[in-house]
Amino acid sequence: MNHEQHISSLLVLHRPDALSRLQALVDTRPGLSIATHAESRCVVLCETDSQRAIVEHVEAMEAVPGVINVSLIYHHAEPRDELDAPLNPIAST
Repeated sequence: MNHEQHISSLLVLHRPDALSRLQALVDTRPGLSIATHAESRCVVLCETDSQRAIVEHVEAMEAVPGVINVSLIYHHAEPRDELDAPLNPIAST
């Protein structure tokens, strides 16, 4: 059983007319959301439980007509139970 949480951001370059198709895909995939967009690019946030799921999301976005490129710009993974643990403050000296 996988107990990791992966948090990623993806930069998607696309033709202006592809944004609605990209949004439609994102809406069907849990864990994806468009954080911000401009005429020909957007940042997609991705929360998954495996690296393979990230790759599957990237491949699906690359298959959208009008998408030019999808680039991973940030990735963080850690055990899921540590995400819920309280943070320990840094002791000042």
